[in-house]
Formats: sequence, structure tokens, C-alpha cells
Amino acid sequence: MKIYRDIKTEHNDDVVLPPQLVAKWKAEGRYEQEVRELDAFFERTGHPKAPRFYIMKWLTDYISEFGIDGYRADTVKHTEAYVWQEFKKACDFAFAEWKQKNPEAVLDDNAFYLVGEVYNYAISAGKAFDMGDKKVNYFDKAFNQLINFELKWNVKQQSKEAVFSRYSSMLNNELKGFGILNYMSSHDDGQPFDPKREKPYETATMLLLTPGTSQIYYGDESARSLVIDGTVGDATLRSFMNWEAIKTNTETQQILTHWRKLGRFRVSHPAIGAGIHQVISVEPYVFTRTFSKVDYKDAVVVGLDLKAGEKEIDVSSVFVNGDLLHEAYSNQDVEVLEGKAKLSYGFDIVLLEKK
Repeated sequence: MKIYRDIKTEHNDDVVLPPQLVAKWKAEGRYEQEVRELDAFFERTGHPKAPRFYIMKWLTDYISEFGIDGYRADTVKHTEAYVWQEFKKACDFAFAEWKQKNPEAVLDDNAFYLVGEVYNYAISAGKAFDMGDKKVNYFDKAFNQLINFELKWNVKQQSKEAVFSRYSSMLNNELKGFGILNYMSSHDDGQPFDPKREKPYETATMLLLTPGTSQIYYGDESARSLVIDGTVGDATLRSFMNWEAIKTNTETQQILTHWRKLGRFRVSHPAIGAGIHQVISVEPYVFTRTFSKVDYKDAVVVGLDLKAGEKEIDVSSVFVNGDLLHEAYSNQDVEVLEGKAKLSYGFDIVLLEKK
């Protein structure tokens, strides 16, 4: 039996517990219990007592005890791809066992959800991430979702419709059954979409309305600057939250309101992130998102970059005459007449849902 000073995930050699951990457990009076649990884990799985399997056992203990339903894994490509397949299998077992033991606490029939940060993965790659010497499918029996490092560039270089339609197509075809996690700024991305926060409304609109899942970095919603004098490296991305501006600055409050309206609409409608995108008209720019699963259906109509004042939106492909709709951005109701929703207010955005 060996003791590795480093965690070598590629090794299958049996190793003994580090003496420091043994001493800690004995001092806490739980050494015998921990060893019994480890022995039971290795007996059940048949895994060798290799470093990675000890870690998997301890990480899945959180699932077994608290019913945690998902993990985000960092620096995924820094260990072997098969390790994540082994880990997902261990997580699935622990979560299913927890559900069986705690039926009163089960929220839904979803399986364990694993999100991966494969640095520089982009939706354009589909399922195959290029490692240089080979391509690896991290979705295969491992991750349900990968962080997408591409959205900020797409938004800068393409039209809204080009972004929305391509993401919808990828997620409903090549990536069907899997997901992506979009962001516009992040804790370790030194090239955020809008470091000086000159486009906070566009940031919100594109992040929250692009198909896929949205990751809001703290301060996105309040235009916290990502350019901080005197910082070194990515410290500029991790400055203090601008709480005072939220409380006292009118412009900041308006930005936050925009994020909240879009965020609440997104939360209320799975069609936004998981539905099928279809353009209704290019000018004015109006589109629909529809989603269905078993007996659940969801549909919305969204208009962007519209003129302030009178608006006449064609909703005939989604709603029927007589339907009462709610416009979530201005918080008003409208009846569908002759296939259209006619509204009047000063915003350039329309978020229509069936009331």
C-alpha cells in the first residue's frame, strides 16, 4: 500500500489513508465509522482503493446526507475524461439512494446534474472539445452541461437573430439532451463582454434571452465596473459589490430593474432557455420561443429594438384571437385581435405571455 503526496488520478494502485487524516479522525472519535463507510463503498463498487475513488466517496457523501442534486466541476480537462464518467456514475447512485430514503423531500424526478468548466469550450465545438492532440466528448456519460466561453464573442460579432437561431438549432439538434451555461463576464475571464459597463442593457438582454442556461456574475445586474485601478490580473474582476449605487443611483436602479424583469420572465418560461426559437419578423424584430415536454407546453413572443410608443405585434403563430396576454416588461394586459397585440408604452422591448 502506498501514500501519494499528490492526488494522482491516473493511478489505480491501492493507497492507505494519509496519517494526518487518520489522526484527525481519531481525535474526533469517528475513525472507526469512517473506515467502515470506506470499506462498504469499495466493497459495493469494486473500485481499487485509488486516490480518486476516496475523493468520489467523500464528495458523494454530501449527496447522501443532504440530497444535493448537482455539482459544478472546475478545471475539468486537467484530469482524465474517464474520471468524470466514474464520478457521474457515483453521483447518480448516491442521489437515487437519497431519493429512495427520503421520499418526502424529493422535489422532482430529475437525475443528478453535473456542470463542467472545460476551459475554452465553445458551443461551436458541439460535443467534441479539441485538446490539440485529440478530441474529447465530455458530455459522454459525464456532464449534462458545459460552460460556454463563446457567447460574448458571438454577441459582438453577430446579430441577435443569428445568435438566437444558431444556439436554438445547436441545442435542439447536435446537443439535444445536453446543455450549455452562458455568461458575459466571469471570475476568471480577463476579457469580459463589457468591462467598463457601457452596455448593461444589451448584456442583460443577450445573456438572459439566449437559448441555454444563464450565469449572472455578481455585479452584472448592477453594472459593477470590471476595470478597477491598481488591481493586478483578475483581481479587477473581483471588486467589492456596488451596493451603495444600487441604493442611491437612479441609473443603476434602472439597470437592475431591466435585469429583474428579464430574469423573472425567463424563470417563468422554460421556453426562453430550452425552447425552439423562430423568428416572426426581422423588422420589427419579433420572435417566438416554444417548449413542450409530455403534457406541459410553454410559449412566448418577444420583441426587441422596437420603437417607443405604439406597437403592433403579430402573435398569430402562437396565440389566437380572444387570448388575453400579459406584457411582462410594462406590466399590462392586452387582448389578441386580428392576430395582433397592440400596445403603447415607452420601452423598446415586448415580453408577451398568455395570462
